[in-house]
Amino acid sequence: MTTTSSELVGTGAGDARITYHRAAAPRAVLALGHGAGGGTAARDLVALAGALPARGITVALVEQPWRVAGKKLGPAPKTLDVGWRPVAERLAGQGVPLVVGGRSAGARVACRTGAGSGAVGVVALAFPLHPPGRPEKSRAAELLGSGLPTLVVQGGSDPFGGPGEFPELPPGHVLVEVPHGNHGFEVPKRAPVGQEETLELICSAVGDWVLGLVAAP
Repeated sequence: MTTTSSELVGTGAGDARITYHRAAAPRAVLALGHGAGGGTAARDLVALAGALPARGITVALVEQPWRVAGKKLGPAPKTLDVGWRPVAERLAGQGVPLVVGGRSAGARVACRTGAGSGAVGVVALAFPLHPPGRPEKSRAAELLGSGLPTLVVQGGSDPFGGPGEFPELPPGHVLVEVPHGNHGFEVPKRAPVGQEETLELICSAVGDWVLGLVAAP
């Protein structure tokens, strides 16, 4: 049975909120941040928090200080990083391996800060490789330079960069395609795979990868 709790963590950008979805016998903690246009109620974050504790992964959903303060727009990347680092440090002290990640802007934060946070890996959900229609504005360097084993879960129809647009990934980086998914992993009603199956695919891919990572010698 999953237990939940929350706490505020002070950062240089204000208080962040961690909501824990705890595994009974955790083998890892997966910290997930949200995107710039939404919060921790995103469908993929909710699905992971519901599914992974049963597999021995505590999921910590992290609300950035700007969301906790009730603001509608996220700040600059540097401020997002300031609001994340103390949270990762707090979670790194849970006694089990920490994997950091997030969706969209949260994935970028995890890639930029993961190697210095005590984490053992990064989960990048819907990594925004470039602004829609602007492939020349690539953010690939953040992903390629994460310095940790990294799982990328990318919608096949993501306007921020589909799987085929990614450069060759370094050893330790893995890309999983979510067929027909957009940036929010929503799939069209006419798609051969439904929304529930799509979320199950994401949860399976992330759970398998995290458990494989923490079990590696």
